[in-house]
Amino acid sequence: MNSIKTDIVVLGAGPGGYAAAFYAADKGKKVVLVEQEKRLGGVCLNRGCIPSKALLHAAKLITEAEESGFRGIHFPKPRIDLNEMRLWKNSILEKLGGGIADLARRRNVEVLTGRGYFENSTTLRVETEDGQKYVSYDKAIIAVGSKAAMPAAFDLGNPRIMTSTEALEIEEIPKTMLVVGGGYIGMELGTVYATLGSEVVVVEAFDHILAGADLDLARPVARRAEKLFKEIRVSTKVTKMATVGKRIKVNMELNGEKKEEQYDRVLVSVGRLPNCGDLGLENTKVQQDEKGYIKVNDRQQTDDPSICAIGDVAGGVLLAHKATKEGRIAVEVITGELSAFEDIIIPAVVFTDPELAWCGLTEAEARQKGVAVEVVKFPWSASGRALSFDRTDGMTKLIIDPGTERILGVGIVGAGAGELIGEGVVAIEMGATAQDLAESVHPHPTLSETLSECAEAFYGTATHSFSKKKSPAGE
Repeated sequence: MNSIKTDIVVLGAGPGGYAAAFYAADKGKKVVLVEQEKRLGGVCLNRGCIPSKALLHAAKLITEAEESGFRGIHFPKPRIDLNEMRLWKNSILEKLGGGIADLARRRNVEVLTGRGYFENSTTLRVETEDGQKYVSYDKAIIAVGSKAAMPAAFDLGNPRIMTSTEALEIEEIPKTMLVVGGGYIGMELGTVYATLGSEVVVVEAFDHILAGADLDLARPVARRAEKLFKEIRVSTKVTKMATVGKRIKVNMELNGEKKEEQYDRVLVSVGRLPNCGDLGLENTKVQQDEKGYIKVNDRQQTDDPSICAIGDVAGGVLLAHKATKEGRIAVEVITGELSAFEDIIIPAVVFTDPELAWCGLTEAEARQKGVAVEVVKFPWSASGRALSFDRTDGMTKLIIDPGTERILGVGIVGAGAGELIGEGVVAIEMGATAQDLAESVHPHPTLSETLSECAEAFYGTATHSFSKKKSPAGE
């Protein structure tokens, strides 16, 4: 059968695409999910979030073993078998991909494996192994994601110059490695390779790593990374790369000074680009911005009334959970519900060591926008739980409206920060005040206590820290 009629076709089976397809099916719609790769899950599952977190967990085990000596627990130096590590990592991806495929079957979502191309606004041609199939639909959701950017000046066709995709394959542990870009991808993968034994140098064009996070939250990450990495260079620009035998020659400028160095491998992590090429968008009314992202309104609708777009391809913050939320909004709009991407809190997590997470308004954003806020911090050196496993390098931070005392932003740096930030999201979404958080009983001893104690510190009543007293609003 070369022709299929469906209510909704979803192009791309990443966290946004499969979430949208499943949600639409749950609402009674006939759904076709098109994915060019055999394993569902998109970049996040196959070449991003999941494999990187698996490798970071392996790195964490190595680090904890190395640092356990002063506790009286001594381990021999670990033996790294890259083949076994790859098999373990890939087994995780297979389980997750298989689980998504099973959920698609249970929901009667038809999965087509192949590349999709818009013939027009209501027909998608899919190039499958069994030939061309034409899917006619009432509505389409584009969720094709993004790919790692590789500037032309660095694209030498040399496999020793990697993006995150190749770096996650851990073909070898290079003796020396340069990471171009001190964002979350560069810092996470730099951590993996440095822990496995590489001498890692990170270069960042901005004057600090992890741009987007408040400096005080990024600082503990930088301090620990400086011990793990050979060097972190900020305000540094890579100008040229060249192949020299089995090495990569790199030219860079650091504060006006020119440097030339050679590395065994280079990881380029300078951003991502939308996967909009060769989709046939020119055959529709879909419009793109100057960077190639698909233009959408707050209901995820494009300029073509039959087509929505979600996730990385629609721009904004390129995060899997943002794509998932947008997928649900798109389905709700298609099914006639009042839904829009308005005032939605999207948390960010950097899975470095220590982890860094934030949501809502940051202190830097408040300053830039001229928003009056009060900032309160609780150091993890005052946390019994953090002391119990020797990770007092953390901090919990609240951004509070001084008039209403509502929590506008939450930032956490420390072990497991990514698991804690969800409470911050709920607090902001629910319009909670510092008093609400302070009066919510948290279990002891846990890191979650740092959130309530941080709120208590706003009033000067935190048990394990001392600050100036302040009366709650309304008293």
